[in-house]
Amino acid sequence: MLERLSAGEFPRKHHLQFRDASGNLRWEECITQLGFDGPYTLAYHQRAPHRQRVAEVRHGWTLPVNAGAGKPLAKRHFLTPRLAPLQGAQVDVRVPLLFNDDVTVSFAAPTAADPTYVVDGDADELVFVQEGSGVLRTQLGDLRYGPQDYVAIPRGMLHRWVPDEGSAQRWLVMECHGGLRIPKQWRTETGQLRMDAPYCHRDFRAPSFRGPLDEGLRGLLVKKNGAFHAFTTADSPLDVVGWDGSVYPFAFHILNFQPRAGLVHLPPDWHGTFATRGALICSFVPRMVDFHPEAIPCPYPHSSVDCDEILFYVSGNFTSRRGVGPGSVSFHPAGIPHGPHPGAYEASIGHKATNELAVMMDTLKPLKMTAAAFNVEDAGYMDSFIP
Repeated sequence: MLERLSAGEFPRKHHLQFRDASGNLRWEECITQLGFDGPYTLAYHQRAPHRQRVAEVRHGWTLPVNAGAGKPLAKRHFLTPRLAPLQGAQVDVRVPLLFNDDVTVSFAAPTAADPTYVVDGDADELVFVQEGSGVLRTQLGDLRYGPQDYVAIPRGMLHRWVPDEGSAQRWLVMECHGGLRIPKQWRTETGQLRMDAPYCHRDFRAPSFRGPLDEGLRGLLVKKNGAFHAFTTADSPLDVVGWDGSVYPFAFHILNFQPRAGLVHLPPDWHGTFATRGALICSFVPRMVDFHPEAIPCPYPHSSVDCDEILFYVSGNFTSRRGVGPGSVSFHPAGIPHGPHPGAYEASIGHKATNELAVMMDTLKPLKMTAAAFNVEDAGYMDSFIP
C-alpha cells in the first residue's frame, strides 16, 4: 500500500519453483488488488492455502440497516459510551452507526480475541483505536497496536485480532468499500511520500514477520457481498515462510500526523490523512492555530452542500463544541449550515494553540443512520446551537 517490502524466504523471481530443505514444493499465494492490474503481495506457504470446506456460519457482526427514513434533517450527536456493552470478539460485537455505499462506520469494544480467522472481501478496513492494545495477526506477521493507532487491513487479507489480556478496547471501525489510500496530493509521481507531506514512510509500521505458526484454529469467516460465509481450512493458514509485495496491513499513530497552521483558518483538506472512494479521513491533532493578528481560530460556520461530516472525539478541549467528550460522534449532514456552538467563535480569538484530538470523515454520498445510533443520540444537540 505504501512501498514494496519483503520478509523471510522467497525465490529470486516470481512464479519459480521454491522448495524447502527436504525438496517439498512451497505454494505461492498471490494477494492482488484491481484484478492483476493493482498492488500485490506474493506469500509463500508450506501447504496449499486454498483448501477449504464450507461450514456453518457462527460468527459475524451486525450488518447496517437504515433506520433514518422519514427522520428530519438535523445536526446530531451520538454518545458511544452509552452503547450497551457486548461481550465477545470484534468479529461479533461491532455496532454499525452510519453508512452509505462507500463507507460503513461502526463502533466496537471487544473483550476477547477472534475465535476464527477473518477476511473482509468487501472493504479495506481502517480501525482507529481509541483505547486498547494487542496484536493484529496475519499470515504476513504480527502487527502490534496501541491507543491512538490507526490500523489498516487490506481487503482480502486474512487476519485475527488478539487484544492484550486485561486491556479495555474501544475502536472506531471504518469499512472503506472503494479501497483505502494515501491522498494523492501527498505523493510524488513515483508513489513516494512528498517531503512536504504531513507524514513520512518512517511513521508507518508494517507487520513483524513471525514465520509459520499453528494456533490450532481451522475456522475462516469471509464477508462478501454484504453477507458472511464460513469455511474450515485443511491446515493453518499462518504457514507462510516469506513474502514480498506492497499489499500488507500497517499501523500509524495519529500523533505522527504533522499538522499545519496558516495566517488564517485552513480547510479540512490540510488535515487529510487517508482517502477512500467518496470520502476523506482527517486527523485533528494538537497544533498551533492561525497567526494573523486578526485571525479567528475557531472554525467558521459553513454550508457543505456536497458533503456529510462526522467527527469522532478522542481527547482534549474541543473549543468549538460543548457537551462532547471522548467517544462522542457528531454528525452534520449536507444541506444545512453547521459550525461552532454559541460563544465559541468570539471566545477563540487570541488563542495560540489547541489540544484537541479527533478523527473526521467527510463523505460525498449521504450517510444513513442505524437504530443503534438513534438509541444513543443526544436529543438536545440540534437546539444546543441556539443561544
